[in-house]
Amino acid sequence: MSKGITPIEKNELYQVTFQDLTHDGAGVAKVEGFPIFVAGALPGEKGTIKIVKVKKGYAFGRLMELETRSDDRVEPACPIYKHCGGCQLQHMSYEGQLEAKHKQVVEVLARIGQIQDVPVHPVMGMDEPWRYRNKAQVPVGEQEGGLVAGFYQQRSHDIIDMEECLIQEQINDDLVQAAKRICDTHGVRAYNEERHSGNLRHIMVRYGQVTGEAMVVLVTKEDKLPNQDQIVDEIRKISPSIKSIVQNVNSKKTNVIMGDHTKVLWGEEYIYDYIGDIKFAISARSFYQVNPKQTKVLYDQALKYAELNGSETVIDAYCGIGTISLFLAQKAKHVYGVEIVPEAISDAKRNAKINSMQNVEFAVGEAEKVIPWWYAQGVRADVLVVDPPRKGCDEALLQTIIKMKPKKVVYVSCNPATLARDLRVLEDGGYKTTEVQPVDMFPHTTHVECVALLKLKGHE
Repeated sequence: MSKGITPIEKNELYQVTFQDLTHDGAGVAKVEGFPIFVAGALPGEKGTIKIVKVKKGYAFGRLMELETRSDDRVEPACPIYKHCGGCQLQHMSYEGQLEAKHKQVVEVLARIGQIQDVPVHPVMGMDEPWRYRNKAQVPVGEQEGGLVAGFYQQRSHDIIDMEECLIQEQINDDLVQAAKRICDTHGVRAYNEERHSGNLRHIMVRYGQVTGEAMVVLVTKEDKLPNQDQIVDEIRKISPSIKSIVQNVNSKKTNVIMGDHTKVLWGEEYIYDYIGDIKFAISARSFYQVNPKQTKVLYDQALKYAELNGSETVIDAYCGIGTISLFLAQKAKHVYGVEIVPEAISDAKRNAKINSMQNVEFAVGEAEKVIPWWYAQGVRADVLVVDPPRKGCDEALLQTIIKMKPKKVVYVSCNPATLARDLRVLEDGGYKTTEVQPVDMFPHTTHVECVALLKLKGHE
């Protein structure tokens, strides 16, 4: 693109000051008002960049030299941080990360939702923001004739072989690497996605942080696993924590990790863990929050906003395996949960039974269809809780909420942008957002979760 159209040119060097961070952690600088995104730069820093790509309204640059460093800049603890795509903010102090995430939530609410007069509380962070992930799920490849297992390099499908990941539970790292070595010793070949050849696609480890129980999952292309008995026998001897060894078969040519067929090779179908006082059964394919400590912080906040006294009827849309539903059921008269994934509802019913909770009811289906049906049966929700995927709430569900008029809506969000969009719709429909509490579920990444409280106007 010519210089006549933009104030910058590809491959040229520029002196810049970084003003902000993007939602994916890149530094933002401007030349004559033209935004340039540069990975690894922090707000307040000055330096030299080289332009590597120019688009119509923005450009990408590479940081060549820093002249002024931010007080929040730290040396990343992970030796492969600059190559791995798993974390984006290890070069920033944890206090700086929390401040950046708070700023992101405030700005997105104002820009997308036109919501500016609502208290956004400081982000609830972790005392120890390392080794928090209870689930490792790493692709397997081959280098120099042997198996490697690690995360993909940024913007590629090249696997970085690694011995440990500092945001994973230590046992996850140990079990992944041990399972890799055992499979390698017994001649198991890695899956090649381009040729659709080989067998071992991923190694997954799930760990119960409270119970200390672990599950090892081998995701393969073929149903047959060479030398299966020897592999299973050696894996189960790695650690007394291992309670389950599972094979998941995914024969499709796809980048989706898990297939439809799962079989237990040794031990139990489930491991167990707790969030607070509630016990959960976790299978190979169960959805379960990867940071249970912060999940409890998040759900305690949702429970606080719901202000339950034991007389309320609560509806939990997008209930998943019933995590929030069961938290709410501790204080509510009755909780109804709805989720479109049948397997999740099966897990939710099992979890309710494990915890001897009689005041919860789960249904499979689209929330925007099931909730009106409940309403037609006479169900009147005092509080409605939503915890949608990153794309946010379905428009039909938002309109259903507006028609049903529950006094309170507690919105749990993993994406500030879609949260802001949906809050705008609900505010236009008669609700008032009264406060927002961000929670840091994924330290050293750019992700931030929020709990927002909305009250029906006239009931604030």
